[in-house]
Amino acid sequence: MSEHRQFIFHKPFGYLSQFINNMTKRKNKKLLGELIEVPEGSMAIGRLDENSEGLLLLTTDGQVSADIGSGKYEKEYYCQVDGIITNEAIQQLRDGIEIGIRNKRYQTLACKVTRLDPEPVFETRKKLREDRHGPTSWISITLREGKFRQIRKMTAATGFPTLRLVRVRIGGIHLDSLRVGEMIEVDNFKI
Repeated sequence: MSEHRQFIFHKPFGYLSQFINNMTKRKNKKLLGELIEVPEGSMAIGRLDENSEGLLLLTTDGQVSADIGSGKYEKEYYCQVDGIITNEAIQQLRDGIEIGIRNKRYQTLACKVTRLDPEPVFETRKKLREDRHGPTSWISITLREGKFRQIRKMTAATGFPTLRLVRVRIGGIHLDSLRVGEMIEVDNFKI
């Protein structure tokens, strides 16, 4: 039996967190398999949607994937929102807010939210929008759950839609200086 392998990857904007396309409706989407080579059977732990970027853990071990994806570990995201977010909106996010998940109402769990000042600097991809469209601000959101597009729905519910979402940490694993599209192999995840 072969040994399982683990990778830490900085997922770029515009890619789905999957390696093969077995769904015809996604034939025009860019997949990670087009960008990086990983062993057969590799899976993303805690997927990031096409418009999200940052830390993505990859493994060939389904048990490791289930353990890390179980909600035991914190996941931290840096989120650029439209407008200068208010203290009231930050408190709403901290307390938990009602959002829609698959046509049902869901109350998010309490989480950690802080304003980021100074704002983080990430490699730029295409410009999100022109400065003339108004100011933006950055927050850090740390949570254990991970519902479908949860953070985007949370910030939108407070009136400050997400413009850019970057996962920077899962448990004790940090994005650190890993550049966009860069991947490193590790012996095991030190969470």
